[in-house]
Amino acid sequence: MPSTASDNTSSVPSILLVSLPLIGWSLAFPLIKIALDELSWVNLTILRFLIACTGLLFLLVAQRHRFPLPGLRELPALFLLGFFGIIVYHLGLNYGEQYVSPGAASLLVATIPVFVVMLAVVFLDEGVTGRKLLGIALSLAGVVVLSLWGTGTATIEIDYVSGAIAVLIAAVMGAVYTVAGKKMLGRYSPLSLTVYAILLGSLGLLPAVNGSLFRQLGHLSLQAAAAVLFLGLFSTIVSYVLWYMALQRQSASSLSVYLYVIPVVATLLSWMLFDDGITPMYLLGGVMVIGGVAIVNRQRR
Repeated sequence: MPSTASDNTSSVPSILLVSLPLIGWSLAFPLIKIALDELSWVNLTILRFLIACTGLLFLLVAQRHRFPLPGLRELPALFLLGFFGIIVYHLGLNYGEQYVSPGAASLLVATIPVFVVMLAVVFLDEGVTGRKLLGIALSLAGVVVLSLWGTGTATIEIDYVSGAIAVLIAAVMGAVYTVAGKKMLGRYSPLSLTVYAILLGSLGLLPAVNGSLFRQLGHLSLQAAAAVLFLGLFSTIVSYVLWYMALQRQSASSLSVYLYVIPVVATLLSWMLFDDGITPMYLLGGVMVIGGVAIVNRQRR
């Protein structure tokens, strides 16, 4: 949210500003799995952002005084930022969850801070310390453990590995959004940047719209429709808006600790809803990923 937000946001309890986004983002991983039973990974992305963009347009109109209009020269940059940093992120995540569990996907996505550090060293000339390198190495080693042995099977499944790689690419895209967007925050607040990036980046999905979308939509069950609606409205719009409201009250470093809850909750939901096994190697890989991210985040504060 922009720092000029009205005082009426202060009436919202801080616990809600933090807990509701965590719920929305934790539930997103199993809900994606549910929606993928009836939708292709591309069509799920299209429907989620059709819903999200509709809601964001209403927000843009209702709160237009908080959103400075972008200049024409900035539109291509905003489109590229949104398409690669947000849309490609979700395409990779949705593709990957066809083959990996929601819990494993959430752990792989949790590596975003690690890739942010790596990209910042290259493109923002930020320094790297020995402790950061340790965190990066530990987290990436955890990714390898999750990707190769996380299922607990004796043989390495190609589909599982391809799914893990797709989710890892999504994490890289999430890091690209963070690093590239950092240079645009002088002109935009984090929320307005996200709104414009989603609205413009979603235009890149238009060439993917075809007859299969309407066929699948026509046969969509109530359960899958509810999952997509929740993903578009709560996991995207509500969660981001409340999170930025929380950022007005607390520092990003203090809030980042709460994000470690997401893969834990997503893993438990994956176990309860889909009977996905939690093997010793899965736990080892998960602890390595979260431990490495914690070390990296600690250094960034």
